[in-house]
Amino acid sequence: MAERRAFAQKISRTVAAEVRKQISGQYSGSPQLLKNLNIVGNISHHTAVPLTEAVDPVDLEDYLITHPLPVDSGPLRDLIEFPPDDVEVVYSPRDCRTLASAVPEESEMDPHVRDCIRSYTEDWAIVIRKYHKLGTGFNPNTLDKQKERQKGLPKQVFESDEAPDGNNYQDEQDDLKRRSMSIDDTPRGSWACSIFDLKNSLPDALLPNLLDRTPNEEIDRQNDDQRKSNRHKELFALHPSPDEEEPIERLSVPDVPKEHFGQRLLVKCLSLKFEIEIEPIFASLALYDVKEKKKISENFYFDLNSEQMKGLLRPHVPPAAITTLARSAIFSITYPSQDVFLVIKLEKVLQQGDIGECAEPYMIFKEADATKNKEKLEKLKSQADQFCQRLGKYRMPFAWTAIHLMNIVSSAGSLERDSTEVEISTGERKGSWSERRNSSIVGRRSLERTTSGDDACNLTSFRPATLTVTNFFKQEGDRLSDEDLYKFLADMRRPSSVLRRLRPITAQLKIDISPAPENPYYCLTPELLQVKLYPDSRVRPTREILEFPARDVYVPNTTYRNLLYIYPQSLNFANRQGSARNITVKVQFMYGEDPSNAMPVIFGKSSCSEFSKEAYTAVVYHNRSPDFHEEIKVKLPATLTDHHHLLFTFYHVSCQQKQNTPLETPVGYTWIPMLQNGRLKTGQFCLPVSLEKPPQAYSVLSPEVPLPGMKWVDNHKGVFNVEVVAVSSIHTQDPYLDKFFALVNALDEHMFPVRIGDMRIMENNLENELKSSISALNSSQLEPVVRFLHLLLDKLILLVVRPPVIAGQIVNLGQASFEAMASIINRLHKNLEGNHDQHGRNSLLASYIYYVFRLPNTYPNSPSPGPGGLGGSVHYATMARSAVRPASLNLNRSRSLSNSNPDISGTPTSPDDEVRSIIGSKAQDRSCNRMSSHTETSSFLQTLTGRLPTKKLFHEELALQWVVCSGSVRESALQQAWFFFELMVKSMVHHLYFNDKLDAPRKSRFPERFMDDIAALVSTIASDIVSRFQKDTEMVERLNTSLAFFLNDLLSVMDRGFVFVLIKTCYKQVSSKLYSLPNPSVLVSLRLDFLRIICSHEHYVTLNLPCSLLTPPASPSPSVSSATSQSSGFSTNVQDQKIANMFELSVPFRQQHYLAGLVLTELAVILDPDAEGLFGLHKKVINMVHNLLSSHDSDPRFSDPQIKARVAMLYLPLIGIIMETVPQLYDFTETHNQRGRPICIATDDYESESGSMISQTVAMAIAGTSVPQLTRPGSFLLTSTSGRQHTTFSAESSRSLLICLLWVLKNADETVLQKWFTDLSVLQLNRLLDLLYLCVSCFEYKGKKVFERMNSLTFKKSKDMRAKLEEAILGSIGARQEMVRRSRGQLERSPSGSAFGSQENLRWRKDMTHWRQNTEKLDKSRAEIEHEALIDGNLATEANLIILDTLEIVVQTVSVTESKESILGGVLKVLLHSMACNQSAVYLQHCFATQRALVSKFPELLFEEETEQCADLCLRLLRHCSSSINTIRSHASASLYLLMRQNFEIGNNFARVKMQVTMSLSSLVGTSQNFNEEFLRRSLKTILTYAEEDLELRETTFPDQVQDLVFNLHMILSDTVKMKEHQEDPEMLIDLMYRIAKGYQTSPDLRLTWLQNMAGKHSERSNHAEAAQCLVHSAALVAEYLSMLEDRKYLPVGCVTFQNISSNVLEESAVSDDVVSPDEEGICSGKYFTESGLVGLLEQAAASFSMAGMYEAVNEVYKVLIPIHEANRDAKKLSTIHGKLQEAFSKIVHQSECVCSSRYLRWNPSLGGSAKAHVKGLAKLIYEG
Repeated sequence: MAERRAFAQKISRTVAAEVRKQISGQYSGSPQLLKNLNIVGNISHHTAVPLTEAVDPVDLEDYLITHPLPVDSGPLRDLIEFPPDDVEVVYSPRDCRTLASAVPEESEMDPHVRDCIRSYTEDWAIVIRKYHKLGTGFNPNTLDKQKERQKGLPKQVFESDEAPDGNNYQDEQDDLKRRSMSIDDTPRGSWACSIFDLKNSLPDALLPNLLDRTPNEEIDRQNDDQRKSNRHKELFALHPSPDEEEPIERLSVPDVPKEHFGQRLLVKCLSLKFEIEIEPIFASLALYDVKEKKKISENFYFDLNSEQMKGLLRPHVPPAAITTLARSAIFSITYPSQDVFLVIKLEKVLQQGDIGECAEPYMIFKEADATKNKEKLEKLKSQADQFCQRLGKYRMPFAWTAIHLMNIVSSAGSLERDSTEVEISTGERKGSWSERRNSSIVGRRSLERTTSGDDACNLTSFRPATLTVTNFFKQEGDRLSDEDLYKFLADMRRPSSVLRRLRPITAQLKIDISPAPENPYYCLTPELLQVKLYPDSRVRPTREILEFPARDVYVPNTTYRNLLYIYPQSLNFANRQGSARNITVKVQFMYGEDPSNAMPVIFGKSSCSEFSKEAYTAVVYHNRSPDFHEEIKVKLPATLTDHHHLLFTFYHVSCQQKQNTPLETPVGYTWIPMLQNGRLKTGQFCLPVSLEKPPQAYSVLSPEVPLPGMKWVDNHKGVFNVEVVAVSSIHTQDPYLDKFFALVNALDEHMFPVRIGDMRIMENNLENELKSSISALNSSQLEPVVRFLHLLLDKLILLVVRPPVIAGQIVNLGQASFEAMASIINRLHKNLEGNHDQHGRNSLLASYIYYVFRLPNTYPNSPSPGPGGLGGSVHYATMARSAVRPASLNLNRSRSLSNSNPDISGTPTSPDDEVRSIIGSKAQDRSCNRMSSHTETSSFLQTLTGRLPTKKLFHEELALQWVVCSGSVRESALQQAWFFFELMVKSMVHHLYFNDKLDAPRKSRFPERFMDDIAALVSTIASDIVSRFQKDTEMVERLNTSLAFFLNDLLSVMDRGFVFVLIKTCYKQVSSKLYSLPNPSVLVSLRLDFLRIICSHEHYVTLNLPCSLLTPPASPSPSVSSATSQSSGFSTNVQDQKIANMFELSVPFRQQHYLAGLVLTELAVILDPDAEGLFGLHKKVINMVHNLLSSHDSDPRFSDPQIKARVAMLYLPLIGIIMETVPQLYDFTETHNQRGRPICIATDDYESESGSMISQTVAMAIAGTSVPQLTRPGSFLLTSTSGRQHTTFSAESSRSLLICLLWVLKNADETVLQKWFTDLSVLQLNRLLDLLYLCVSCFEYKGKKVFERMNSLTFKKSKDMRAKLEEAILGSIGARQEMVRRSRGQLERSPSGSAFGSQENLRWRKDMTHWRQNTEKLDKSRAEIEHEALIDGNLATEANLIILDTLEIVVQTVSVTESKESILGGVLKVLLHSMACNQSAVYLQHCFATQRALVSKFPELLFEEETEQCADLCLRLLRHCSSSINTIRSHASASLYLLMRQNFEIGNNFARVKMQVTMSLSSLVGTSQNFNEEFLRRSLKTILTYAEEDLELRETTFPDQVQDLVFNLHMILSDTVKMKEHQEDPEMLIDLMYRIAKGYQTSPDLRLTWLQNMAGKHSERSNHAEAAQCLVHSAALVAEYLSMLEDRKYLPVGCVTFQNISSNVLEESAVSDDVVSPDEEGICSGKYFTESGLVGLLEQAAASFSMAGMYEAVNEVYKVLIPIHEANRDAKKLSTIHGKLQEAFSKIVHQSECVCSSRYLRWNPSLGGSAKAHVKGLAKLIYEG
């Protein structure tokens, strides 16, 4: 066992190992798992279920019925069962952006429109798990909430943080100097001086009642009360949570489906001014994308004319509606890019002459010359006036300009063209509008190219700019088309733009461009609806401008929108006879053929009426084939008929006023019917134009049809180009979707035949057509599928639930619908990758399930435009329930069902009863097609409604379809299993809700056949996971988490025992596979994810039956009466159940606490040192436990201590599991070595240290007896030969495990713990104490200085990267987490090694910041460092107090059993270790109180058995007596005084304590750097004061002895002050030490201490020869006293033996008169005054001589050692020694220079550092072999 780490050597591991041996004998299976069979301590062997197998779970529902809690169980009641309001179905009205909701005005609507409107207006149906946020997925310890919970923490006072205040400290030092002078002047031993100083000191406050004789029980009770008061309740609030990715069990609530907007831009048009003002000018704005060659917004028309100019048009313009007076607009841009332009076009009233002539005056006249050109201007004005009077209703193109949008945004200024000045408006807006992230909605593939890649294109946060556009280009009559515009725009971006050479029209247009505010006031939608926050209808509005996105946007429709845009493009009348030159097109939307049938649905432009019946295009003067650039916007009626059509009438306008010529002459007609075979007709048209009015009934035909006797322009050729675009959430504009919806609606309406396209579908052909239309949905375009996603899924679900009746036959469409759904969701998944959450759930689908899906209404034709329809599910007369719902839910939500309904008799009890009553209770054979079996007999049901009025239950049908599907359908369902699982769960909850079964007993909620299907489904999916995890890693990860979430959900609605069995099924599948796997870690990792998700259930604790006791009630807390617990079926006799069952993973424990059992079993199996291939999972499994416990810790439901104790009970086996891992835990005590804490090196380890024994801490290491041992059994150091690798846990994992242990110890019921401790063996108790010892080091306070130092460091990559790599290689981290981790590119901060343990990677969650690459300095503010230190201080205090509580319980156990006194030494060791660490004042007070109680209860322990510990205790107390904090001093001096007093009372003489204290003081003063004499002086004074006030012992010699001791201590103190002053002068310092050591000639222990202090100082300076001589003197001193004590022939005869090495050793001979006899009480009792101590010193001396190169001396030392080893027959040691001798002699032989034989060097240790020089000088002269 030597390979194990030293401290682990004494830990027996036989238990687990033996068990393994026994089992492997009887067990044949994979060797891999044999090891894991039985792990935790002495697990009851009668159990046949190994840890790697899942046990049979308890039947939870039965158990709860058979074990009712007593009525008076108080707070525990809530733990026994889920709360009644656990799951709720809530109908929440959807937010409507607009004041009036967008619905069509018509009351009559066809079914499809009705469905769409319902889909856009009905309430969200949400299933809420009310307590879901209390599950571990939302653990506040992993969120930013940690900070809030740490508010109000008390500041803990630590000595290490209390730097003495500069000035006072300096004065004190000077004062001390003066005093020390006086000491120097008086001869040593001058009492007067010491007494004088002491008398002048002030004592600290005395502890009240310290000297009273109080019974021990009473003291314990008081200590306990004080310890328990003002404790921090939540341990985990103080502990930084382990560094994890997004917790796997967190499922975010999907976003509410809402209308899509891109990045929004507010454009305000302020003013437009020309050089001359003679006529009104009309402007429009729109966005164009040059690259995509697409207009990306509708037009915004605005009018900046003065009232005077508007007046010119009064005769032609009706009064303006306020909606047309807008001057500001909000544009939305989904795909911002460098290619977007804002194009402004201007028009003016038509006049005679082409555009060039009309624009001329604007170019030549200047405003400055107005007076000069007065006459010309008057003439122009009167002309303009005439044209306005006559031609006011016609327009002509005038000018245009464009603004490169991204220039404004990126620089918020300086456009390339010098024609544009940009002033940045300052003030008001500081970009306070919060950013809208639209990437979650838009298919991110397309987005990533733009938004993320190009920061310059971000429109959400640029500085608002005011632009002044000064140049316009006149329009060219022959270049008006969009194609021409794109050429101009592309040209504008070139530096040598052709446009620059043109003569511009000068003008001033001022516009403001800024990011749009989140909720602007006075806003109108594109349909002119008022957006919310519209306080006053008379205010000038802002218009929202509809976007035409440059590429597809994948967002479902959520509002009614039905717009049509008409773009006349060009007309060719070149071949038309007659005069037709100034041509305008009149556009009308007609519902019939009569001229009066034009509908007022055309939106007005600016300063006109809201809607008009006609629109005219602008006229290009004298052009027979003009281009147009108009946009005509039409509000489509919701329901279109065959008679709706667009009518285009072409007119010639005569500009000159002539006699008898009308203003306009019709010169042609054409039209477009709106519907073609029931589908909206849109797209690009090239229409022929008729010369005469169309004949009757023309509107149903297309103009392409040659009607008889009609005259056409150019022989019926197409001469008019026009484009029609629809933006509609009613018309899908996809043939496949149209066909599907049409057929489904025809079924509903029972309208046959159905006309689709050119086909007429008869009823007998309907079934095939319907099925083919369902499968053809695959061919439809993705964009419309997504837009109509909600309706499409609703319809498919409806077909499953209500199979249609066609021609009297029920048609089963379940399978077809299931396949269609599977293929649709897979298409979405593949094409919209940017929309997935961390679990691969597409956000659009998740939103559909969460908000939209509900059980379809089962009553066909129910008049429910609102919430009825698909969504207003059946409410069986539940008026009572409607109280919960918002009043707005129309009454038909809760219709009472009239009994006249043929298929329902009364209120049915369950769907199955309904079905039975319908079938006439014919038992159907389950194997025949269950899907329709229960309806075939019911002939009376085949009514004419077209749908079967009974319903199938969706979840049942879904489960069935899934179980029976195969091949590619099954594969695609598996790929998106989460979708079907979540649908199923929501359907189940709705079903329970509508049938008032949410309160029904769980066993009767669902029929057996459904449960069978679920079981079959879970089983096959588990086997998929197990068989495919190596091939399809990513898919299996998704499947695994989906299955786990499904089971988690089922726990809320189904029979929980049944769900436990499902969990066991999954476990079984995994276990059986694990046996055959060479590397199980990937599969085990999947199982951990699975378990972690299930355990994140908000009622996890309740599911574990925390109130079921496996033992007879152990405490006053109420519990199951023993009578009922006997019937639990787990045991026959209550007495047989040992308390051990609660602390071990016994079968009863794992059955009753099922989930906790699984968690702890995973932990035990993975942490087992023999579990090969699983070490990559340590962190993962420990995090799972940590996460659970920290979640319980912060859970408001468990704040009551009684409840917390029950929760902790579920984790009692954790203590045993962690005790097993002691050898693997990270060794936190190692860090003391670097911190200059005393450690003690066990002698057994010397030789392994191969000669480099004297380390930098040797001053402490050698200071034998008087130095405390920080060792655990066999020292806590790593041995250098670590042989078989125990994989040691990382510091972080160990820390997490230990904090979990402390949580259980803190919260568990003390009486239960005590009972268990009573049952433990001494060995196990010792191991527990080992653990506590480790905890003390692990949670030691690091000190503010460390935090500051860490802060100034640049953190390097954590050493845990290696572990990460291993994890990745082992595959224990899945592809998904690896990706997530890489994408974050985060780096963990690893604090500096020594403070935290070298590979620590704690990350203090700084509000979840992910640290960037390690180049950054992480400078934290002062406040943050303070906060970290505050948290760490509180954690250290609380952790140590928990350890103290546990020690107290152990001590009580000892008091009860009396057989375990040997444990007390261990308790004391932990106590002393905690005193040695950096502790807060609060903790130390309690610690000293416990120590005093321990000493008073077991005085003989300290003074007879653990003598070394007595020395340690004295040292610790003295150290704290010199503390700068007065409460610590007063407690330490009280403890020290009582120690002396008890020692005195036992033997009327306290020689031992006296000597130990004296030695401790010398050791303390010799080694401690930060030591303040003044504080120690005060404590000495306090002790004197106690002695003076102690009335009981006043008559004894005790007060005098105390006074003697105190004075003596004080003198030593003064001596060492002198040393302090010479700290920097090593020679002088050594000299002083030598003098002090000489002064201790009569006290062997103290002399030894000082000799070792000297050795330490020498070796620190690498004076190895001198160090070796000091050690030889030490050995001689020990030998001298050993020869007096023990007569053993092989031991050296006192110091004479050492004369060969150094003649000065005779100084150590004990011949003077005042030598203390070694057998006197308390003398020579240190550990060096033993044979092994002597051996140790000699070995160290040999090592030092060897380093000094004095090899003959090595030989001499070994001459003394060899007889001792020979006597002990220690062959191993002898072989080592002879090996080293051989090395030494061969070095002598090979050394070419002369080596000085130490024998001839007359040595004196007081020579100090100069000795080395002597040696080197003499070496050249003397040589003797």
